[in-house]
Amino acid sequence: MILKVERTDARTWRDEQLKELFSEGFPDFITADRLVKEYIGRVGEWFADLNLMLVDDRDVPVASGWGVPLHWDGLPGSLPAGYTQALVRAVEGREAGIAPNTLVICGAIVTPSLKGRGLAGKTLEALRQTAKDAGWSHVIAPVRPTTKARYPLTPIETFMRWSREDGLALDPWIRTHQRLGATILAAAPASQTMTGTVAEWERWTGMAFPESGDYVIPDGLSLLTIDREADQGVYQEPNVWMRHG
Repeated sequence: MILKVERTDARTWRDEQLKELFSEGFPDFITADRLVKEYIGRVGEWFADLNLMLVDDRDVPVASGWGVPLHWDGLPGSLPAGYTQALVRAVEGREAGIAPNTLVICGAIVTPSLKGRGLAGKTLEALRQTAKDAGWSHVIAPVRPTTKARYPLTPIETFMRWSREDGLALDPWIRTHQRLGATILAAAPASQTMTGTVAEWERWTGMAFPESGDYVIPDGLSLLTIDREADQGVYQEPNVWMRHG
């Protein structure tokens, strides 16, 4: 498969096609982060040049990735709390005129029928090259370890240490980053906070929540907390910060 990298902001006419290709693989509640909704419009407007798309020799999209730029001093203790705070820092840094030195890789997705062919890694490499071309010294990513959904009761600090006999991580998405030379920096136990009504959570998960309490939900990396009196469910998604350079 011959691939080339394009900027998706130049291919806006393909938005619906891209949504169809890449809609699988994420739970419905992934878009329920209210703070992300507040900032995502400015992210899309200001950082569209960091949206990448891989297309094959027939000019068909096969993978996509994106990120945001921010300033980071390189110390684990000053990392953003996770994905959401990275967006906030990027936007507010732009508004304050702070020059970025770091690319945060926010996502890399592959059309489902082509998974397992190394396209996710190629997308990550393209994003790293973008950071290099911009002269940014750091590339980091709040990685969503999908296998964590099998262990929702296990703290992310514990899960991220689990490895196979070959020394690589138990989680395949963390391994993809490791094979490109990335290292684990820190846990992000509250990388995102998803909030919705009880009815919304029942629709997103296909479950019933007859009383208040904590619930294991499909594709959830941690527990959902339901408060029926407040008519609210809150889910905090953990990620793992990894460093590419």
